[in-house]
Amino acid sequence: MDNCEYISKVIDLTDSKKNIIYNMTQEEAINIVKSGDLEAIRKIDGQFSLISVEGKTIRMARSIGRPLRYFIAKRKAGPQLVVAERIDVIFDYLKEEGMDDQFHPSYSRMVPAHYVTKIELLGCPDPNPVYSRFFTPERNKFTSDSIEQIGENYIGTVYNEIKKWLQFRAKTGPIGVTFSAGIDSGSVFLLIYHALKELGESPSRLKAFTLSIDGDGADLLQARKFLETLDLELFLEPIELDYNALNWKEAVNVVEDYKPLDIQAATMNLSLLKGIRSRYPEWKYIIDGDGGDENLKDYPIEENPELTIKSVLNNLMLYHEGWGVESIKHSLTYSGGLSRGYMRTFSTADLLNFEGFSPYTLPNVIEISEGIPYIDMTNWDHEKLYELKGQIVSAGVKAITGMDMPVFEKRRFQHGATSSQDFNKHFPEKEITYRKEFLSRYE
Repeated sequence: MDNCEYISKVIDLTDSKKNIIYNMTQEEAINIVKSGDLEAIRKIDGQFSLISVEGKTIRMARSIGRPLRYFIAKRKAGPQLVVAERIDVIFDYLKEEGMDDQFHPSYSRMVPAHYVTKIELLGCPDPNPVYSRFFTPERNKFTSDSIEQIGENYIGTVYNEIKKWLQFRAKTGPIGVTFSAGIDSGSVFLLIYHALKELGESPSRLKAFTLSIDGDGADLLQARKFLETLDLELFLEPIELDYNALNWKEAVNVVEDYKPLDIQAATMNLSLLKGIRSRYPEWKYIIDGDGGDENLKDYPIEENPELTIKSVLNNLMLYHEGWGVESIKHSLTYSGGLSRGYMRTFSTADLLNFEGFSPYTLPNVIEISEGIPYIDMTNWDHEKLYELKGQIVSAGVKAITGMDMPVFEKRRFQHGATSSQDFNKHFPEKEITYRKEFLSRYE
């Protein structure tokens, strides 16, 4: 140990202005992270990525909505910690410093959401991160209350988060909802519409943007039906693009990942946001329903051979965090679950200078969803689990807004924006194709 040196320099390339913290200043939040007090960190209200430096001890903490990465570079004078939101930002910094020969994307690390990542910055051996969970929602804490009561609790919490965002962040200017008229985007639209009226704001700030490729895709028809049912069709603005607007290779580079479902969704989101940006050069705020499927465990288990209904219902936040930081399946480079996959939403909006907001990803909301007694309510029945989401959300929207929200059969965003023929023509079948495209930048 006598020959080891403390890391004397931390390069922070993140943008703290992207944090949304309601109940304290940024400096106060960083000091709480520095203290290592996990209960106090949980009380930081909002979405954030925070980095504290105290001598040789670095602590980093993030919520799902704010990705955070790091890399340890080696200089003659000692190692250096480089922190950023993206892999390519770290790589570009190393190139400027003449240290890019040290780099490979697999050497970078993602801070997992809902944990404090602590690194003791000794030069040798390489530090091993220690993870301490600061967000541990109690599972199944609610009794088997009525669907109506659970829905009101859950959607009421989402509604409060939307109101805070309107009051403290998106105070002025137009707001776009990326709108497929599915359960998540549909509920977000109705909640923000109701919140604007309750706060004395004009709902004319709102637009519901729906993507349609070559005039196809079921989402646009669904969006029209949804809004016409509620006499709100004047808020719909289709973004109709041709097939050439799809570019999965660009999406791979933007998202910096290779998981097919995430890249497919990101490809569509990138096209939609480009369409909005070309039409509205100054538009800033975008709100979406990302995280809603994870919260209410609404993914087809049959499509993933690694999953069973018991693994989904018995593991805390499985869809949010993957198998967990202590699991051999956990990727140090990418984290897991939505902690990893949220780059499909964050990076596409960030590239085009939108400020995105996903209320379903916030800890206050996840805490309610994890407390739902899924096992008691479904008795391990797949179909009952899939039906539960629509029942809970529509009941909650009714309780909060008084509106009867239309509920349609689940469909992934990437499948609803275009025809199956165009989808199959555009996207590769195998994950290795996406992986090779991503790695080609660093070869």
